[in-house]
Amino acid sequence: MHIHILGVCGTFMGGLAAIAREAGHRVTGCDANVYPPMSDQLRALGIELIEGYGADQMAIAPDLFVIGNVVTRGNPLVEAMLDAGAAYTSGPQWLAEHVLQGRHVLAVAGTHGKTTTTSMLAWILECADQKPGFLVGGVPQNFGISARAGSGRCFVIEADEYDTAFFDKRSKFVHYRPRTAILNNLEMDHADIFPDLAAIETQFHHLVRTVPAHGRLIVNAREQSLARVLERGCWSEVQRFGARKEEPGTLRARGEPNAFDVLRGSLRIARVEWSLLGEHNQLNALAALAAAEHVGVAPDVAAAALARFENVRRRLELRGEAAGVKVYDDFAHHPTAIHTTIAGLRRKIDHELTSPGVAPQRILAVFEPRSNTMKLGTMNSHLPWALEEADLAFCLQGDYGWDAAAALAPMGAQAVVAGSVDKLVEHVVRAARPGDHVLVMSNGGFGGIHGKLLAALQARR
Repeated sequence: MHIHILGVCGTFMGGLAAIAREAGHRVTGCDANVYPPMSDQLRALGIELIEGYGADQMAIAPDLFVIGNVVTRGNPLVEAMLDAGAAYTSGPQWLAEHVLQGRHVLAVAGTHGKTTTTSMLAWILECADQKPGFLVGGVPQNFGISARAGSGRCFVIEADEYDTAFFDKRSKFVHYRPRTAILNNLEMDHADIFPDLAAIETQFHHLVRTVPAHGRLIVNAREQSLARVLERGCWSEVQRFGARKEEPGTLRARGEPNAFDVLRGSLRIARVEWSLLGEHNQLNALAALAAAEHVGVAPDVAAAALARFENVRRRLELRGEAAGVKVYDDFAHHPTAIHTTIAGLRRKIDHELTSPGVAPQRILAVFEPRSNTMKLGTMNSHLPWALEEADLAFCLQGDYGWDAAAALAPMGAQAVVAGSVDKLVEHVVRAARPGDHVLVMSNGGFGGIHGKLLAALQARR
């Protein structure tokens, strides 16, 4: 089959393209901006890429157009495709029909931690010799690729609640029909398509409705929003995790995030010792352990795999050090994710400060409110809380329709706002001193700020 993918350079659609090519299909694709690294990865697989959405692409005459959710009505190629009566489908629907059918699907849903938890789970199954397929919205460093078909019965997928396509406004995850589903957490997000949290809870309940009776839901015990989802109806086994105190059958952690016992009730069933930071990653690990157990991986085997887990790129990834200042890159863009990322780094720093001879270290948080939700200003009042554990905060003022300086005013002199990346770099470099940790957070490229910061710090030295 020849498929032509619209929006092929997105992480999901690019992963789908790689899986389709691996399965033997002829794959071509187009996007508004065909750029590395996804373009390089796809071309290396023999996938022909076209810049833009010109109607002349109808001449390619594929058997099927596969449409990403970035594409809207009014797009020239979409209009030509509709006028011609050409065959088309969405990315999630194609994946469900051609890859997931007949396999044990393990889906990872939640506002935060989807990419990391999906990567953990895929790596656990890989170490257990289950040869899983996977599709992740990032690049797990243990694999070096974001997607593969896999030869085993299991397929692990990052299950996003965002809508499917211009013609299918259901959440993408309802297409996946998982037998194991992780419900990691649930907060207000995607304000461009959801009016409130209740609307997202409805979509999560649609996912719950697709899990069979002998399937399993892995549910964060701390989330009232998820409790409300299950109160609407639940027809599957439920494994809870993350309780703060002992609960019969519930998985919980005892110890620091980088070294902790896994308890079921009062019984110790495994121990995880690894390099990841933050309580959020501790919870992600519990979810991955529980899901892996559902497909036959013993908790101690899963814990041993996590000891070798290398995380995902852009998750507190150290990009370099100059003039004694470390610069990190992180994908955090929702206020809660920002807060937990800073808290994880703060915990690590505070632990190191107990060592003799270690000088005080500060966190300089550099943030771009780039997601659709943040651009709308829906959560700008949460930013002071999100950034409260940083010693200094630096925010890029873009064309958001709201005033970042006003939103950060409660932080006083602790917060700095600049109208360009270059000005932001100047402010950060002027404030930075040896021993500082500069934590850059954005779900985009942020104008190459990481390299600019390192170059400016090096020049200052």
